Amino acid sequence: MGAVPFQLAMGAAQYSAQGKIGKINQGINERNALILEGQADQIEAKTEFDIAQFEKNFLKVEGQTKVALASSGVQIGSGSAANIMLSNAYEAQLQKELIKYNSQVAVANKIEEANFARIKGTMAKNEAKLAQISTVAQTGSNIYSMMNKGKTV
Repeated sequence: MGAVPFQLAMGAAQYSAQGKIGKINQGINERNALILEGQADQIEAKTEFDIAQFEKNFLKVEGQTKVALASSGVQIGSGSAANIMLSNAYEAQLQKELIKYNSQVAVANKIEEANFARIKGTMAKNEAKLAQISTVAQTGSNIYSMMNKGKTV
């Protein structure tokens, strides 16, 4: 096998490998993006669970508060008791909104991470294409040099 066919074979093998590496890296990053999106879905599901648990606990505390107020002789619908219940309800609503907000921030972060993973995958594929172009240019340059070796201009 001569030097030119060998150089062509090596260039073709390198070109092919670079393309495969680019596709693999893009695939890995796409998989990472899907995992991150799945995590965002899990966060949303957990938020619903957390709110349900909070509401369950709040109802329990609210019941305990009513019992404590009633056993101390306070009338449930009157002044202080009504203020306590209203304050508790307001605080409960704030807590639920905080749980939702934190969840939305976490979901947005996961979605952003997924977007960056896809961008990283596209960049990996583009880097592989640039490497392929470089391989073609280098192979062509080497073959040209080999063919013109010893010739004077």
